[in-house]
Amino acid sequence: MTTEINETSNAPGWGAGSAVVTGAGSGIGRAVALALADAGWSLTLAGRRAEALEETAHLAGDQARVATLPTDVTDPDAVDALFAAAVERFGRLDLLFNNAGTFGPASLPDELSYEDWKSVVDVNLHGAFLCARAAFRVMRTQTPQGGRIINNGSISAHTPRPHSIAYTATKHAMTGLTKSLSLDGRPYRIACGQIDVGNAATEMTARMRSGILQADGRTAVEPVMDADDVARTVRHMAELPLEANVQFTTVMATAMPYIGRG
Repeated sequence: MTTEINETSNAPGWGAGSAVVTGAGSGIGRAVALALADAGWSLTLAGRRAEALEETAHLAGDQARVATLPTDVTDPDAVDALFAAAVERFGRLDLLFNNAGTFGPASLPDELSYEDWKSVVDVNLHGAFLCARAAFRVMRTQTPQGGRIINNGSISAHTPRPHSIAYTATKHAMTGLTKSLSLDGRPYRIACGQIDVGNAATEMTARMRSGILQADGRTAVEPVMDADDVARTVRHMAELPLEANVQFTTVMATAMPYIGRG
């Protein structure tokens, strides 16, 4: 992890506190980490690639408020170690941005291997659950009690793209995860919401700009939006008092072919 331990606890429950961001080495995770850093949050950044995490930490600026820990979110022990490190470093946990995910290969259902199916489910669903479980455990038992979990869903949580069965299934499951966490978290001041993103300009959506299969069989270039637009929305959700919650929100490129007939 980067730099020395920060002894200062942050104000619990709203505003700037201590946050874990998964998938923080690039894309939406990096954009959200930088937005939170700019707002004064202390950050524990997780992802697969140590160098990418260190780059995000460098961009975040105040190294006393940033820690990095390469983490495989599909490994229960690694996830538990991540949250233990966050609490040891910053004293408590106020926010989890549950962001790590993968699209997997574009494939017809009968051509998708079990291994490829399982790799998407392991990251997008099992990983999201493991991180949420660890965060919930900390938030329920810390003093003052409570915190917020924000799950990164997708427009695919509402309607699929062609050839996306594994990704779409996991993002529908994310909605169930969000609702259950919201319900079970109520007695413990744990709020949970979900942001469904459409066509943020990241490595994962590069093919949108070169042409992607549409529901009617055409291949078309799709508009994208800046990942910073997603980050500003996550920051707003994160900074609400725990008595208020954005349960579900959708942020998308205005002209993408989502609203309307396929």
